[in-house]
Amino acid sequence: MKPNMEIRTAIENSDFFTWQIAQKLGIHENTFYRWMRMEMSEEKKRKVITAITILKQEQKEGAM
Repeated sequence: MKPNMEIRTAIENSDFFTWQIAQKLGIHENTFYRWMRMEMSEEKKRKVITAITILKQEQKEGAM
């Protein structure tokens, strides 16, 4: 089983690209990929889920 399956599933269900999530987090896409290699801390997981939630809200509001 790959690390961060909860995050991977959230990304797949979000219809956003990883670069969009990384951009919302204020990090480079490659940094995000490194985060995904090993199980993230709960704090990082919360940040990623929050970024996805914000992107969804912005998309709903037409801000994207």
